[in-house]
Order: sequence, then C-alpha cells, then structure tokens
Amino acid sequence: MINFSGRAILLDVEGTTSAVAYVYDVMFPFASRGLTAYLDANWGSPALAGVREQVANDTEVPAAATDRDTFEQEITRLMDSDVKATGLKQLQGLIWEAGFKSGELVAHVFNDVPPALERWHNAGLDLRVYSSGSIHAQKLFFGHTTAGNLLPQFSGHYDTQIGGKRESESYQRIAQDWKVKPEDILFLSDVVAELDAAREAGMQTGLCMRPGNADVEPGHGHQELVSFDEIS
Repeated sequence: MINFSGRAILLDVEGTTSAVAYVYDVMFPFASRGLTAYLDANWGSPALAGVREQVANDTEVPAAATDRDTFEQEITRLMDSDVKATGLKQLQGLIWEAGFKSGELVAHVFNDVPPALERWHNAGLDLRVYSSGSIHAQKLFFGHTTAGNLLPQFSGHYDTQIGGKRESESYQRIAQDWKVKPEDILFLSDVVAELDAAREAGMQTGLCMRPGNADVEPGHGHQELVSFDEIS
C-alpha cells in the first residue's frame, strides 16, 4: 500500500491508467492510417499551421513548415521511430479527434481507474494528467473512455510543452503552475526514469506494474503498485 496524505495526484496515461497495447496497437495505427487523408483535407487550416511550425522546429527541417511532402515524410519518420516530439503529438491529437467523436475510437482504462478517480476527487484531492500526448489528445482520451467521460475528475493537464518527462525541471514547473508543494504531489507512472525525475523535484512517486508493461530492474527505490486500490 501507498499511504498518501498530500493534496494532489499527477497521472501518466499509457501503462498507468490505460494499457500500453491500446495506445500502440489501436491509437498509433489509427493516426498512421489517417495521416495522408488528414493532410489532404486540412493542409491550409489554422489548426495545422501551428503544428507545421512545431514539426519544423522539432526536426530542424524548415521545409516541413511549408512543403506538404516534406512535412509528411518527417511525420512518418517520427511515427516510425516513436519520437516523443511535441509537433507529432499535436498532429496525432488532431487525427484522433475524428475517431473519438465518431465512436471508432473508445479509450481503454483499467477497471480500477474510474472508481479510484471518483474516490480521490470526492476526498478533495486535485487530479491532473502529465503525458507525452498533447493536452488536446488527453482530453479526447479521457472524454471518450470505456467507462464514459472521466474528464470532470481532472482539474488540469500537462504535455511536453512544459518540458520532457525525464527532466526534473518539468516537474518543478508543474508544481509551480499547480501552486502545490512538490512533496504534496504523488506522481504515478510506469517509467522509472520519469519517476526518478519527479522524485528529484521533490514529489512522491509510485511505479505502476500494469499487465503488458515493460519489465523494470530491481532497486529503483519507488513504491510499486498493480492497482490504484493500493493507494490509501
């Protein structure tokens, strides 16, 4: 059990609230399949203009901001390499939007997650999400889950625009934005390097050992849990 007496819980998504397999076997292929059609239909849209600039900065390929074929080549390269690039994540969120709204995509969450979120929320804890997926994608995800709309349980969202998930400064910025002392925040993730960074920033941590998660080396120093029911 993790005995937590702080004020706030910060949650990772894949491997923490949701199965890694859903993200990699359903969501990523959906975005990949829909890439060309989305670009054909939206190349000149305001929503895509900012993403194009971001991808050009992420990849240091200026032509990606103006040339459609170069942009698609760079996005495909980022997808194939599973790069946690801000522009890629923003674009994936735009493509996923249609899938979630049509019902073709319904986000997976582990069975213990919805009751835990409700329990924590009712107890007065402040719940927020920090994921490499864009804030837009996070809201789509938690707004369209197998358990219904879970968005009302959350008061905020963070993505890589605040910093990389393996950098302690990112967690310091989150705490400052949240106006909560780091030691009063519990960060839950399946990635030891992320938890190390959060702990260095002063946060409490919990390592999620969900089905399908990658094996971890012993001696990491983080409390382990297989279910949110293990947090009191």
